[in-house]
Amino acid sequence: MTRRQLHLNAFLMNTGHHEASWRLPESDPYAHVDLAHYVRLARTAERGTFDSLFLADGPQLWSSVGQRPAGALEPITLLTALATATEHIGLIATASTSYNSPYNLARKFATLDHISGGRAGWNIVTTAGAEAARNFGLDAEPAHAERYARAAEFLDVALKLWDSWEDDAIVADKAAGVWGDDAKIHPPRHQGRFFSVEGALNVPRSPQGYPLLVQAGSSEDGKRFAARYAEAVFTAQQTVDDARAFYADLKSRTVAAGRDADHVKVLPGIVPVLGSTEAEARANERVLEDHIVHAHGVNHLERLLHLDPGTLELDGTLPADLPPESAIEGAKSRYTLIVGLARRERLTVRQLIGRLGGGRGHLTFAGTPEQVADTIQLWFESGAADGFNIMPPVLPSGLDAFVDHVVPILRTRGLLRTGYGEARRTLRERYGLPRPANQHVITPALV
Repeated sequence: MTRRQLHLNAFLMNTGHHEASWRLPESDPYAHVDLAHYVRLARTAERGTFDSLFLADGPQLWSSVGQRPAGALEPITLLTALATATEHIGLIATASTSYNSPYNLARKFATLDHISGGRAGWNIVTTAGAEAARNFGLDAEPAHAERYARAAEFLDVALKLWDSWEDDAIVADKAAGVWGDDAKIHPPRHQGRFFSVEGALNVPRSPQGYPLLVQAGSSEDGKRFAARYAEAVFTAQQTVDDARAFYADLKSRTVAAGRDADHVKVLPGIVPVLGSTEAEARANERVLEDHIVHAHGVNHLERLLHLDPGTLELDGTLPADLPPESAIEGAKSRYTLIVGLARRERLTVRQLIGRLGGGRGHLTFAGTPEQVADTIQLWFESGAADGFNIMPPVLPSGLDAFVDHVVPILRTRGLLRTGYGEARRTLRERYGLPRPANQHVITPALV
């Protein structure tokens, strides 16, 4: 029997996930717009036999440009360039269902899947925040439930578009002068609450059929959406017990939605701060925390917690009368995670900012490569994760250290592949997922 293998995804964020990473002597403050930087990172992750790499995105300028490198290259365009610089690793881009149209986005992902030979993935987000809404002519962000209703219809339309060409629609009969079979083209002719889409996609069905479908919301709406559609879920938990509970809940919901529980992979985020000894790792963590500008953290927390400016005091705790999650229309699950962390560990605002500086609520772990590998193995083998979203605090050094020192340990323990092999070429195959059947084709088994 083949031992279950970890799925690793490299979450790449400019100079690193720690907000102060750009201030270190080794960091390039302009790396976030440098293609060579991302090519190097992609090749490093591929050397570590990661399943995929991932780029976050949003249709607004994040935070203050005074805090850290701001702005980002458009991810589908960037991943198209990375597809030509890599051979195996999956390429996952974030794209919003709130501020895109199904036809254009389905075409872009089908194009990326063709160019990469079947390595495309879509991190489906509904985009919280009034700042993004105002960039698209709205006075305020749509309600949380409304965003997820739109996302469900958006994805249903995208699936119809990816299936609008049967796999064998291209005949390419030169002698007969027949390039394609019009009978195997199926326009969606969709009329719904949010979208009206008439015609077939203008890109043939791609190698994977659909890109790998990824989701990152952990609210009730988010978990319902994930159970119905997602094939990988990026999530954030601070404890193994919370992670086990989330894992069991999502797998149960997936089965209730009529799907195979193994067809959704749960990947918590981890920010590994490495050192050759535990003391060195802690020292490396302190260096990063010492470079945090706390005023930025206070401003960010006040916005996230829906507090008036000037409410929070660095050496005080969070107010006792914060609104419940049910009153939040933005990032509900992240709000709950951060408030829960502060209350559970009785953190001051200063301490909370330090804890959030590296991973914004994801698990930050400082230790030796063996200790990081132990943590990953514990979560993986105790029903808390199918793999991990690796979030290096500093780039490129953090990814280099993980690949050079943690990956060999995981391989020695039989938890991670030593090479990609030839049998599994597409991103779906790497995640152990079937290629979806075209909804317009009746398979022999169903006749």
